[in-house]
This record gives sequence, C-alpha cells and structure tokens, in this order.
Amino acid sequence: MKQHTMILIVDDDNRNIFALKATLASRGYKCLTALSAAAGIDLLLSNPGTKIVLLDMMMPEMDGYEALKAIRNNEQIAHTTVIAVTAQAMVGDRERCLRAGADEYISKPINVDVLLDLLKKF
Repeated sequence: MKQHTMILIVDDDNRNIFALKATLASRGYKCLTALSAAAGIDLLLSNPGTKIVLLDMMMPEMDGYEALKAIRNNEQIAHTTVIAVTAQAMVGDRERCLRAGADEYISKPINVDVLLDLLKKF
C-alpha cells in the first residue's frame, strides 16, 4: 500500500463520506472530501498532490459525468486517477463510466476489499 496517498472523496451524502474516510484513514490514506462535484474540482485544483478521486456519479447540480468531463478537459488535473462510485450497477453502467473518462468503476454498497485492490492498482 502507498502510505499517505491523498484521496479526494466526492459524494453528496455525508454518511458515505464518513464511512469511506474512516475506512481509508485506518489504512494509511489521507482524505479530502467534498459534498459536490464543483467543490471537488476546486479541491483537486488546489491540492495537486491528490492522486485518486472517488467520484459519486449521481449528484445534484453537476453529476459525476459532467465532473469527469471537466477534470479530463483541465490539463492541471486531467492526469488524476478517477474511480467512479455509483449505486447504478446495471448492465452497461461500468462501460458508460469508463467511456466518460473514469479509470475504474466500483458500485455501492462498496466492497472494501475490492476498493483497496483498486487503490493498490493505482
């Protein structure tokens, strides 16, 4: 595991943020959090050491698909690894997230072992 890897969690539900942050912190990851995609993009721009974004795909105002487009179109942050996190687990949803620019996809409820394996990959 990469100790002290900075991860940005973007989710409009505080409970999801709390659970993910606690889980990741207990394994040596540092976390930033945002309750909206716009706030997440701002945090990403102001924290260039952030390596991975866990991005909820279904949020009000700006959804994860719009956020991915904004991230990939900004050369300052386009290289950031983005893992799409969504409750949508229908056939084709993973592919849709990857086509939109996500590096990987994980469905809710999050299986912690699967998430940790994904984080090790990056």
